[in-house]
Amino acid sequence: MSTQDSNCILLFIKSPTAGQVKTRLAVEIGEGATVGLYRCFVEDLISTVGTLDVGLRLCFHPPETKLLFLQWLGEQHGYIPQTGDDLGERLKNAFADAFEQGFSKVVAIGSDSPDLPASFLREAFEELDSHDAVVGPSSDGGYYLIGFSADSFAPGAFDGIAWSTSAVFSQTQRVLKAHGLSVHVLPQWHDVDTPADLNGLIARNENTSFAFSRTLAYIRKAELRVLES
Repeated sequence: MSTQDSNCILLFIKSPTAGQVKTRLAVEIGEGATVGLYRCFVEDLISTVGTLDVGLRLCFHPPETKLLFLQWLGEQHGYIPQTGDDLGERLKNAFADAFEQGFSKVVAIGSDSPDLPASFLREAFEELDSHDAVVGPSSDGGYYLIGFSADSFAPGAFDGIAWSTSAVFSQTQRVLKAHGLSVHVLPQWHDVDTPADLNGLIARNENTSFAFSRTLAYIRKAELRVLES
């Protein structure tokens, strides 16, 4: 049986609209370039997930913008709206829905790390065979990935977290430990939220396959001069 029937990635994405995505980058490179760049982030991540034998659900926000996503990314994907008052509730609800649909391992990622290695995603699913949860810390103190198996899902992992702060990963670690869960920590990776982050993205991918990605092609074509630090 294909693992697409048992393993699922939840990719959290936002409407590619001016003022809604990458606001710190937009200050430096402009709204139009930022929206175009964000679209590339999402498309590259979908391509990465496509190299794995897993199911994919696109968790979009705001909920009323499904048509926009269908026109942009096509009808071949599964789409579910993000529901809840904050990121914690949206994550919790998306996990609960995926497990209700019968998936046995579910991993959630955001759209801030376009060059996230496929090997990290494979490791996440493999480690859920022997751990209750997996978390991938990001260099800004948050996390780029969190995952559970169906029999170890802890909705409380998303309660009381100071979202969008440098304490997200450490607070989540404490909550998971308080629930008595065994946790595998993945290698650290990097969100791309600022011009410095964008510089880092380019520098670490000079000699990788990601050098041929949509994201880096867009950066070259748009001549984002902010990169000339």
